[in-house]
Amino acid sequence: MKEAKEHRKGTAKTIVIILAVIVVLLAGGLIFYVHGISAADPGNKNKVVVTVENGTSVLRILDQLDEEGLVRNKFCGKVLVKLSSLTDIKANTYVLSKDMTLTEIFDAMNTGDTKYISQSKVTIIEGATIPQAAEAIAKESGLSEKSILAKWSDEEYLKELIDQYWFLTEDILDPDLKYPLEGYLYPETYFLPEENLDIEKITASMLDKMDQELTPLQSDISSKLDMSVQEFLAFASVVERESLFEEDRPKIAGVFKNRLDQDMALQSDITVLYALGRTGVKVSVAETQVDSPYNTYKNKGLPIGPICAVPASTMKACVDYEPSDYLFFFATEEGKVLYSKTYEEHQKIVEENKWY
Repeated sequence: MKEAKEHRKGTAKTIVIILAVIVVLLAGGLIFYVHGISAADPGNKNKVVVTVENGTSVLRILDQLDEEGLVRNKFCGKVLVKLSSLTDIKANTYVLSKDMTLTEIFDAMNTGDTKYISQSKVTIIEGATIPQAAEAIAKESGLSEKSILAKWSDEEYLKELIDQYWFLTEDILDPDLKYPLEGYLYPETYFLPEENLDIEKITASMLDKMDQELTPLQSDISSKLDMSVQEFLAFASVVERESLFEEDRPKIAGVFKNRLDQDMALQSDITVLYALGRTGVKVSVAETQVDSPYNTYKNKGLPIGPICAVPASTMKACVDYEPSDYLFFFATEEGKVLYSKTYEEHQKIVEENKWY
C-alpha cells in the first residue's frame, strides 16, 4: 500500500516536471518567436525601399526583406507567414525601415497602406519607343532624357546586361541599331523608389519583367518561328504597331510570316516611319526608299531590330499566329482590317477604302 502511494507520488511528480518543462519550452519558444519577428534594428528609421512585383509569393517577399536587412530571424518569419493570412499583398514599391516589426511590414503590404508606398511611378506604354520611354522616366524621376539615353547606349553597361540576361545577346551591340535596348524594356507601370534612384535600377526592373514574360515563350520562338530573340522581338514589334486591336494580331502575324516564308519584302509603313524618326500613318513613295536597315520596303526580311516595346499579349499572338493564305492587309479609318491573297485584290481594297 505504501509502495503504491509512493509510486503515485512519483508519477505525479514526474507529470508536474514534464508539464513544467513543456511550459518552459512553450514560453521559451514564444519569447524566441516574438523576438524573431521584432524589428531587425530598433531605432533605425533610415528608409529601405523594397519593390514587390505582381505575382511574387509571400516567401519570396520574405527573402527580399531578409536581403534588405529587415528580418531579424528568417525562421520566425516563415512561421509568421504560415500563421498569418497574407493572401492580398499589393504589388508596389514600399518605403520601410529596420525599426518596423515583421508584422508591421506585412500589414502595410497586405493593406496597401499608402503611408509606406512610394508615390512615384512611371508607365511605359505598349508600342513605346526608347525615346518615349526615356521621356516618360525623365518626367517622373528627375533624371534627364539625355543621361538616360546615354546610359542605354553605353557599350560597357550593355555588356554587363548581356551577362545578366539570357535574352540579351551581342546582337544589341550592332552599331546600325538606332537604340540597342529598343524592344527589350517591357511596357508596364513601374513604381520608383524615392531615394537612391538611378536609371540602372529602373532598367533592371524593366528587364526583369521582360525576362518573366519572354522566358515561357523561349522554346516556341525557336521551334515554331525559327527566330532568334532579336528577330522575334523585331517581328512582334512590327505586328504591335501595325495592329489597332488585339484580336487582329494573330492574323496580321500570320500575314507577315507568309511574306517572310515566301521571301517577300514585308513592306511595312511603320518600319519606314521608325527609320524616319516620326509617327503617323502616311508614307510617300519616295520615303519608302529611305536608306535604313529598318526599311522593310527596301530590304527583304525583318528590320535590323525591334521598333517598339511589345506586351506579352502581342508576343503570344506572334508565337500562335493564325495560318492563312493572305499576303496583304489594309486597315480602314475605323481600324477594321481587310485581308487579301493577291496584289490585285489588295490594290482594289486600298482604292476603295484609303482614308489618308
